[in-house]
Amino acid sequence: MHFNTLKQFRQHAYGCFERGADSLFNTCDALLSEPHARSLVELSLSPCFERRWPSLYQALEHGQINEHVLRAMTLEAVLQELDDQEPLWIGVDASSIGRPEAETSADRGIIYVPNLPRVTKPVSAGWQFSTVMLLPEQPSSWVAILDQRRISTSQTAIEVAIAQLQELLPLITRPVVVLADRWYASAEFLRACQQLGCRVLIRLKRNRKLYRAPVRTHARGRMPLDGPVLQGSRPETLSGENASYQDHDRAGKLISVTRWDGLHVRQARDLSLSVVRLIREGAKDSKRDPRESWFVMLGPDIALSDISSVYARRFSQEHGYRFMKQDLLWAQAHVRTPEQFERWSLLVALAFNQLWLARSLGQACFRPWESHQRPITPRQVRRVMPTILQQLGTPTRVCQRRGKSPGRPPGFRPRPAPRYPVVLKSKPKATSKG
Repeated sequence: MHFNTLKQFRQHAYGCFERGADSLFNTCDALLSEPHARSLVELSLSPCFERRWPSLYQALEHGQINEHVLRAMTLEAVLQELDDQEPLWIGVDASSIGRPEAETSADRGIIYVPNLPRVTKPVSAGWQFSTVMLLPEQPSSWVAILDQRRISTSQTAIEVAIAQLQELLPLITRPVVVLADRWYASAEFLRACQQLGCRVLIRLKRNRKLYRAPVRTHARGRMPLDGPVLQGSRPETLSGENASYQDHDRAGKLISVTRWDGLHVRQARDLSLSVVRLIREGAKDSKRDPRESWFVMLGPDIALSDISSVYARRFSQEHGYRFMKQDLLWAQAHVRTPEQFERWSLLVALAFNQLWLARSLGQACFRPWESHQRPITPRQVRRVMPTILQQLGTPTRVCQRRGKSPGRPPGFRPRPAPRYPVVLKSKPKATSKG
């Protein structure tokens, strides 16, 4: 990576902005160069934003971004920085943006809010976004955002994740391994990954039921559809493992890994799955550090000795979400419509990807208490982005002042904005087998 490569990437990204390109790109540069800004209005005070603050909101309201071209261009730039022989480790997850009091915002649904006191219900109202990230080898905040889109109230996170993978994976010619949390261990998601030809390692609920190959128990009648059950919460069903592995961690505590092959779920009996149980004696046995973990695998087997380190890559996605919300103001932008927030999310993703590409330039700003022996972080690279942007220049056109607006005509009374209720999803009703 050198300055010309990053400059070319910025030129191509600017070409993806079809309406309001100058204001949108200035907003992205302001987001990169203003680490102390806490709102959109403060971003408009950045020297990189060559316009006045109303242009920022106008660009988010009326701007237009070609998401398909931007997605393909970002993927091409990211793959150029990676080794062709290494597989791609991709994480899929969803994050919530709370909007509990935004009554004038449409299509708000019920979202989960973590880290609340026990006396408070962990639910709120807002929007959900599904993100596909490129995960680094070591857990850190250095993730590249390959795709990010909103989950409408008429969709599920699994449906949106499948649509994202169906658009991304045909553009990738190297092996892909998808890592996800236990909510994605559904027959629909696993079947889609099999059709796309990618490997999968997903966390599994301990009480999830899987079935072995069917075995005939009676001479008459049809062949059973499911065989003996395997359920992690029932130890009597955990016999007949196909492979096992034992090792010790750095503290000398035992790590045991066991695998069962040839399993399936009732919703997809044609899928041959593998289930892995990981037991760490040195764990605290808490929610964040469980002693026993279960995983489901699809595709070519991953070595049992690598299961723990491979799935640890997925936690980089949590670090990436935290950096976007705490540093890149992803959740601090208060706009009215979901379409405006979708454009803002694309700008946040573009800013993050520019930091990812600029990390190999070797420039960073350290605080006196920060160690120079550790790898640099996105926050340290962001501190030097004003200098980098000054050397790169901007593809935007020079701002032309239009004078003072005449304002509203006398006697004009704007109508109140319409109010929208929170959309409550109901469980699908079971159809009768008439």
